[in-house]
Amino acid sequence: MIIFLVGHDHEGLTKGVEGLGCNWGLQATHPLNPNIVVKLMKDNGFNKVKLFEADPGALKALGRSGIQVMIGIPNELLAPIASSVSIASAWVEQNVSKYISTNGVDVRYVAVGNEPFLTTYGDKFLNTTFPALQNIQAALIKAGLGRQVKATVPLNADVYESADSGRPSIGDFRGDIHDLMISIVKFLSDNGAPLTINIYPFLSLYADSNFPVDFAFFNASGAAPVVDGSITYTNVFEANFDTLISALEKNGFASLPVIIGEVGWPSDGDPNANLVYAQRFNQGLIDRINQGKGTPKRRTPPEIYIFGLIDEDKKSVLPGNFERHWGIFNYDGSLKYSLNVGNGRSLVAAKGVKYLSRQWCVMSPQASITDPNLPGSVEYACTYADCTSLGNGSSCGKLDAMSNASYAFNMYYQTMNQMKGSCTFSNLSVVTKIDPSHDTCRYEIMIDVGKHELPPRSSLAAARGKHSYSVTALVFVLTLMMKICVV
Repeated sequence: MIIFLVGHDHEGLTKGVEGLGCNWGLQATHPLNPNIVVKLMKDNGFNKVKLFEADPGALKALGRSGIQVMIGIPNELLAPIASSVSIASAWVEQNVSKYISTNGVDVRYVAVGNEPFLTTYGDKFLNTTFPALQNIQAALIKAGLGRQVKATVPLNADVYESADSGRPSIGDFRGDIHDLMISIVKFLSDNGAPLTINIYPFLSLYADSNFPVDFAFFNASGAAPVVDGSITYTNVFEANFDTLISALEKNGFASLPVIIGEVGWPSDGDPNANLVYAQRFNQGLIDRINQGKGTPKRRTPPEIYIFGLIDEDKKSVLPGNFERHWGIFNYDGSLKYSLNVGNGRSLVAAKGVKYLSRQWCVMSPQASITDPNLPGSVEYACTYADCTSLGNGSSCGKLDAMSNASYAFNMYYQTMNQMKGSCTFSNLSVVTKIDPSHDTCRYEIMIDVGKHELPPRSSLAAARGKHSYSVTALVFVLTLMMKICVV
């Protein structure tokens, strides 16, 4: 039986219910039907979900599903919401009240922004996040939802630190935002709302080549522990979480409820983002929750939302190519790896998914890898399709030059719904009905979402500007050229 904590009474004590929580991201070129996603969650014991935006299709599908919902507000909306309670009230009416009353959606939280205090953002959202939180809370109260729905702010773990020692017990909020964090924490406490924190052990490993690998996982015997007084930490998740708890204790909020808004491990796009590590981490995470295990400073486990449910092939790759591979399921709801979710139950795949025709676009056997049109063709394909699996150390990173080009051509062909004209590439490519997948590299066939026209060039240009794929495409072109030179 898996226990995740949900709900908070007026004294800040937590109440437990069965089930799993997950993040459902929607940045996909070929999204699954929302009803299929909701059934996928229910079939696998997920009874809580966090959305990054108030998507109408997702919210309607979640109506009367028995799944509790956290609805996110994108950072771009923080400024207008912070400027006016009436704007906040209009947002709540349109995106919360309507779906509760009309569709029976069980909304529990509104997530105001998404990691707005990241150091990479500078001060972009520093002056709007707290006022937006205040206005959303006021709007919820005005709508008669003040007790049912709580406003919170999902923050990255970089909002707190433990100076130079790395010991959780000396944790405190980051110096440049210390006073702001205290104001937010006090406001959450006064309104009976939780603090939401995202913790990513994978990013610790990604950012530091000297980071001890085993310390990123649970129940690892090879990791050198962090000794903090009488407490010994054997994994970074517990050390990170307890650094936050120390910061809360130090500033007078020892009992404030905490939600883990995002935690998980990607399965592709980096040497450390692979199926073995992803399964190891997520199984360890589920096991510790299944056992009701907290941390040394908080013995009761927090409410947790695994990141994420399904891969998203339109996510920005600026943080890294792994960003499109956080799902515990593939883009189509198929299984990546097995997970035991308790009571002898294993993950089950999505049902009722419809695919495009069983055919692939590959480099023609008659084409030459020295053709001068090849680099430009690959760059074009990877500008408008997801080629992140081709990176060094990724699932398709060991392909030869011809297979490398075939993968790029096929991803574009599938992204464009296999339409006529989408497998030409200066006569370098052909359509085949023989699956070119081999070893760890999977050549996809996309979901049939009913799009039967190739977008015009103008639409593609707009997409390029929006998703910033060109840098990634250039990397793969350079990789291809290196492989050609080796040949």
